[in-house]
Amino acid sequence: MEQTERIYIWRRFTLREAVLLCFCATLIVLTRAGLRLHLHLPGHVMFFTMFFFLLARGCVPKVGAATLVGLITSLASVLLGMGSGGAMVLVKFLLPALVVDLAGLIAPGFVTSLLACATVGVLASLLRAGANTGVEWLLGMDEEIMLQKTVISAGMNGLWGGLGALAVPAIIRRLRKNGLIDQGAAAT
Repeated sequence: MEQTERIYIWRRFTLREAVLLCFCATLIVLTRAGLRLHLHLPGHVMFFTMFFFLLARGCVPKVGAATLVGLITSLASVLLGMGSGGAMVLVKFLLPALVVDLAGLIAPGFVTSLLACATVGVLASLLRAGANTGVEWLLGMDEEIMLQKTVISAGMNGLWGGLGALAVPAIIRRLRKNGLIDQGAAAT
Protein backbone atom coordinates (compact mmCIF):
# COMPACT_ATOMS: atom_id res chain seq x y z
CA MET A 1 0.00 0.00 0.00
CA GLU A 2 1.45 3.33 -1.00
CA GLN A 3 1.70 6.31 1.31
CA THR A 4 -1.01 8.23 -0.57
CA GLU A 5 -3.46 5.32 -0.23
CA ARG A 6 -2.88 5.15 3.53
CA ILE A 7 -3.52 8.87 3.87
CA TYR A 8 -6.74 8.54 1.88
CA ILE A 9 -8.11 5.99 4.35
CA TRP A 10 -7.76 8.46 7.21
CA ARG A 11 -9.17 11.31 5.13
CA ARG A 12 -12.36 9.37 4.49
CA PHE A 13 -14.03 11.23 7.35
CA THR A 14 -14.39 14.97 7.69
CA LEU A 15 -13.33 16.61 10.93
CA ARG A 16 -16.98 16.95 11.97
CA GLU A 17 -17.61 13.25 11.32
CA ALA A 18 -14.43 12.19 13.12
CA VAL A 19 -15.35 14.25 16.18
CA LEU A 20 -18.84 12.74 16.21
CA LEU A 21 -17.42 9.22 15.99
CA CYS A 22 -14.98 9.98 18.81
CA PHE A 23 -17.86 11.24 20.95
CA CYS A 24 -19.75 7.99 20.34
CA ALA A 25 -16.68 5.99 21.37
CA THR A 26 -16.19 8.15 24.45
CA LEU A 27 -19.82 7.69 25.47
CA ILE A 28 -19.46 3.90 25.17
CA VAL A 29 -16.43 4.00 27.46
CA LEU A 30 -18.21 6.33 29.92
CA THR A 31 -21.33 4.17 30.06
CA ARG A 32 -19.16 1.11 30.59
CA ALA A 33 -17.44 2.88 33.47
CA GLY A 34 -20.79 3.97 34.89
CA LEU A 35 -22.28 0.51 34.48
CA ARG A 36 -19.55 -1.13 36.47
CA LEU A 37 -22.20 -1.20 39.12
CA HIS A 38 -23.06 -4.80 39.83
CA LEU A 39 -26.57 -4.89 38.41
CA HIS A 40 -26.44 -8.70 38.19
CA LEU A 41 -27.85 -8.48 34.66
CA PRO A 42 -25.59 -10.28 32.20
CA GLY A 43 -25.05 -8.43 28.95
CA HIS A 44 -26.46 -5.07 30.09
CA VAL A 45 -23.40 -3.29 28.72
CA MET A 46 -24.55 -4.17 25.19
CA PHE A 47 -27.53 -1.80 25.52
CA PHE A 48 -25.42 1.35 25.21
CA THR A 49 -22.71 -0.28 23.12
CA MET A 50 -25.10 -1.20 20.31
CA PHE A 51 -26.97 2.08 20.67
CA PHE A 52 -23.83 4.13 20.06
CA PHE A 53 -22.46 1.83 17.31
CA LEU A 54 -25.71 2.14 15.38
CA LEU A 55 -26.05 5.84 16.11
CA ALA A 56 -22.52 6.41 14.81
CA ARG A 57 -23.33 4.49 11.62
CA GLY A 58 -26.57 6.43 11.19
CA CYS A 59 -24.98 9.84 11.70
CA VAL A 60 -21.94 9.05 9.57
CA PRO A 61 -23.17 6.74 6.79
CA LYS A 62 -19.71 5.77 5.55
CA VAL A 63 -17.93 2.44 5.44
CA GLY A 64 -15.80 2.07 8.54
CA ALA A 65 -17.69 4.48 10.80
CA ALA A 66 -18.76 1.88 13.34
CA THR A 67 -15.45 0.05 13.04
CA LEU A 68 -13.57 3.25 13.88
CA VAL A 69 -15.81 3.71 16.93
CA GLY A 70 -15.11 0.09 17.93
CA LEU A 71 -11.37 0.56 17.51
CA ILE A 72 -11.28 3.77 19.54
CA THR A 73 -13.48 2.22 22.23
CA SER A 74 -11.38 -0.92 22.50
CA LEU A 75 -8.10 1.00 22.64
CA ALA A 76 -9.46 3.36 25.30
CA SER A 77 -10.77 0.41 27.30
CA VAL A 78 -7.40 -1.32 27.18
CA LEU A 79 -5.55 1.87 28.14
CA LEU A 80 -7.94 2.52 31.03
CA GLY A 81 -7.78 -1.09 32.22
CA MET A 82 -11.51 -1.61 31.79
CA GLY A 83 -11.42 -5.26 30.88
CA SER A 84 -10.00 -8.43 32.24
CA GLY A 85 -9.56 -9.91 28.78
CA GLY A 86 -6.46 -7.98 27.76
CA ALA A 87 -6.19 -8.05 23.98
CA MET A 88 -9.58 -9.79 23.75
CA VAL A 89 -11.14 -6.42 24.53
CA LEU A 90 -10.17 -5.44 20.98
CA VAL A 91 -12.08 -8.38 19.56
CA LYS A 92 -15.09 -7.82 21.82
CA PHE A 93 -15.63 -4.33 20.40
CA LEU A 94 -14.40 -4.79 16.85
CA LEU A 95 -16.56 -7.82 16.00
CA PRO A 96 -19.90 -6.09 16.74
CA ALA A 97 -18.69 -2.93 15.00
CA LEU A 98 -17.78 -4.92 11.90
CA VAL A 99 -21.28 -6.45 11.88
CA VAL A 100 -22.80 -2.96 11.96
CA ASP A 101 -20.58 -1.83 9.08
CA LEU A 102 -21.36 -4.99 7.12
CA ALA A 103 -25.07 -4.32 7.58
CA GLY A 104 -24.44 -0.79 6.30
CA LEU A 105 -22.80 -2.20 3.18
CA ILE A 106 -25.68 -4.59 2.53
CA ALA A 107 -28.49 -2.12 3.26
CA PRO A 108 -27.22 1.47 3.62
CA GLY A 109 -30.51 2.81 5.00
CA PHE A 110 -31.01 0.14 7.65
CA VAL A 111 -30.61 2.60 10.52
CA THR A 112 -34.07 4.05 9.89
CA SER A 113 -35.80 0.68 10.13
CA LEU A 114 -36.82 -0.54 13.57
CA LEU A 115 -36.72 -4.21 12.58
CA ALA A 116 -33.38 -3.91 10.77
CA CYS A 117 -31.74 -2.08 13.68
CA ALA A 118 -33.02 -4.61 16.19
CA THR A 119 -31.82 -7.49 14.01
CA VAL A 120 -28.35 -5.98 13.59
CA GLY A 121 -28.19 -5.19 17.31
CA VAL A 122 -29.07 -8.77 18.25
CA LEU A 123 -26.68 -10.34 15.73
CA ALA A 124 -23.76 -8.11 16.69
CA SER A 125 -24.37 -8.79 20.38
CA LEU A 126 -24.54 -12.54 19.79
CA LEU A 127 -21.21 -12.40 18.00
CA ARG A 128 -19.66 -10.64 20.97
CA ALA A 129 -20.88 -13.43 23.25
CA GLY A 130 -19.32 -15.93 20.84
CA ALA A 131 -15.92 -14.26 21.27
CA ASN A 132 -16.06 -15.01 25.00
CA THR A 133 -16.92 -18.62 24.27
CA GLY A 134 -13.92 -18.99 21.98
CA VAL A 135 -11.60 -17.87 24.76
CA GLU A 136 -13.19 -20.26 27.25
CA TRP A 137 -12.86 -23.11 24.77
CA LEU A 138 -9.17 -22.32 24.24
CA LEU A 139 -8.66 -22.31 28.00
CA GLY A 140 -10.12 -25.81 28.22
CA MET A 141 -13.34 -25.12 30.09
CA ASP A 142 -15.71 -28.07 30.51
CA GLU A 143 -17.92 -28.19 27.41
CA GLU A 144 -21.23 -28.60 29.25
CA ILE A 145 -20.58 -25.63 31.52
CA MET A 146 -19.28 -23.60 28.57
CA LEU A 147 -22.42 -24.37 26.54
CA GLN A 148 -24.76 -23.37 29.37
CA LYS A 149 -22.83 -20.16 30.00
CA THR A 150 -22.81 -19.38 26.27
CA VAL A 151 -26.56 -19.80 25.90
CA ILE A 152 -27.28 -17.52 28.85
CA SER A 153 -24.66 -14.96 27.83
CA ALA A 154 -25.71 -14.91 24.18
CA GLY A 155 -29.39 -14.62 25.05
CA MET A 156 -28.87 -11.75 27.45
CA ASN A 157 -26.37 -9.96 25.18
CA GLY A 158 -28.81 -10.31 22.27
CA LEU A 159 -31.72 -9.03 24.35
CA TRP A 160 -29.88 -5.96 25.61
CA GLY A 161 -28.26 -5.25 22.24
CA GLY A 162 -31.63 -5.45 20.49
CA LEU A 163 -33.25 -3.16 23.06
CA GLY A 164 -30.47 -0.60 22.71
CA ALA A 165 -30.83 -0.67 18.93
CA LEU A 166 -34.56 0.09 19.05
CA ALA A 167 -34.01 3.74 19.98
CA VAL A 168 -31.75 4.50 17.01
CA PRO A 169 -34.24 4.78 14.09
CA ALA A 170 -36.36 7.42 15.81
CA ILE A 171 -33.30 9.49 16.70
CA ILE A 172 -31.83 9.25 13.19
CA ARG A 173 -35.14 10.24 11.59
CA ARG A 174 -35.47 13.22 13.94
CA LEU A 175 -31.89 14.36 13.31
CA ARG A 176 -32.46 14.14 9.54
CA LYS A 177 -35.80 15.94 9.76
CA ASN A 178 -34.16 18.83 11.60
CA GLY A 179 -31.25 18.96 9.14
CA LEU A 180 -28.60 18.05 11.71
CA ILE A 181 -27.27 15.11 9.66
CA ASP A 182 -27.35 14.29 5.95
CA GLN A 183 -30.44 12.70 4.47
CA GLY A 184 -28.74 9.30 4.25
CA ALA A 185 -26.21 9.42 1.49
CA ALA A 186 -25.21 6.08 0.02
CA ALA A 187 -22.45 4.20 1.78
CA THR A 188 -19.08 5.33 0.51
